[in-house]
Amino acid sequence: MAEIRIDRTSWIMIAALGIVWGATFPVIELALQGITPFWLASARIVLAAVLTLGVWRLRGGRLFERPLTRAELVNLLIVGALSSALPFMLISWGQQYVTAGFTGVSMASVALMVLPLAHFLIAGEQLSWRKALGFVIGFIGIVVLIGGDAFEASGDVREAPGRVAVLAAAGCYAVSSVFMRRLPPVDPIGLSGVLLAIGAMLVVPAAIAAEGIPTTIDGKTLFWLVILGLIPTATANFLRVQVIRTAGPTFMSLTNYMVPLWAVVLGWIFLSEPLPPSLLWALTLILGGVGLSQYGALKRLFAT
Repeated sequence: MAEIRIDRTSWIMIAALGIVWGATFPVIELALQGITPFWLASARIVLAAVLTLGVWRLRGGRLFERPLTRAELVNLLIVGALSSALPFMLISWGQQYVTAGFTGVSMASVALMVLPLAHFLIAGEQLSWRKALGFVIGFIGIVVLIGGDAFEASGDVREAPGRVAVLAAAGCYAVSSVFMRRLPPVDPIGLSGVLLAIGAMLVVPAAIAAEGIPTTIDGKTLFWLVILGLIPTATANFLRVQVIRTAGPTFMSLTNYMVPLWAVVLGWIFLSEPLPPSLLWALTLILGGVGLSQYGALKRLFAT
């Protein structure tokens, strides 16, 4: 396992991921006007897998430096299932019964879930009081940003299992991030493509079983599906793999604090949505938490 390294490139990559994923929610809403949720997830993953595997093949198609052991192969399959297919389906199903605010807080909780997992399973990711306090402060910032909708009840009879599904999706992201770091030396583009391919083999049969064969998709929906497949799935998945493999899953989990923030800011810029009055307080808490948890990395960054 390579040494954890956080540099300027790492910060640029998680900032890019925050912007890309923060801008994804409006596109998903547009795509859902012409396609069902599980098939939306399937289209994203299949398109991203084909693109990423094609690029990987052009680069030689080499993945690991040596053959995988049986344990490493099982680890790879677990990461493939938990990094895209399963959480995509859980969120698609759960969001039918819970508020958007609860989903936002649940995704932010990924950062808190990663902390103890990385402490016990990843060398160099030991938990410290500064790191723990910083992540808790950042999480409070997300709750402040979302406001009263964070824990508001939807009133649906399936709200309880819906909340469990969304929290389970957050757990999938946390576990997959930690297990991905435990894989042996790997080509990041190849790993991204293989993980997406594993996800596609799981999500497509689930979509057929749950929603049947889709009807004809109109041109506008197809356009949004291509955008979702190329940018927030293929490109972003490669960046996610690269960040986890170089800077570690704890650093990667900071993205979960940035996504809701960027979603609000981009909604204000491009959709004229009002900024919440709590934005300044939330921004202060989130950035303060990030700064505290990553004090050492930031100190090294600005010292160079």
